[in-house]
Amino acid sequence: MLGVAFEQRTENSVVPCLQGDSRSIRVLVVEDFDPFRRFVASILQKQPELQIICEVSDGLESVQKAAELRPDLVLLDIGLPNLDGIEAARRIRELSPNSEILFLSENRSWDIAEEALHTGASGYVVKSDAAGELLPAVEAVLKGKRYVSASLAGNDSHRP
Repeated sequence: MLGVAFEQRTENSVVPCLQGDSRSIRVLVVEDFDPFRRFVASILQKQPELQIICEVSDGLESVQKAAELRPDLVLLDIGLPNLDGIEAARRIRELSPNSEILFLSENRSWDIAEEALHTGASGYVVKSDAAGELLPAVEAVLKGKRYVSASLAGNDSHRP
């Protein structure tokens, strides 16, 4: 799998993430549930312009990797160990202000989605909707638009 970096841990080592190809859209995936992280990666890998430069499973690590790698896009879960995704997004926004943030969360509360979007994130996708909405959400966010899952918006349209 070219262009994909996995944060792999053994007891004493960490395999470093990639810097990425400057011609592609560089994506940091932050998700603590490994099967869902693999699912997200499989969707993104179908788009040749998207390059996963790093995958992490921890909120603090996401902040460190965003500051180090300056990804174009951060796909960020909310329920993360060591630092929740909302606080991680606030810190990422400060350290890597040009990175777009798209939340992927199982939380269906509009209040949580609003709080997440108030961090400066551009989108919020409910995980159960990700199969059909992840790529349209990524496309919208990368075009400077806001995206919210239809199931949260309460109808077939997405809030601007």
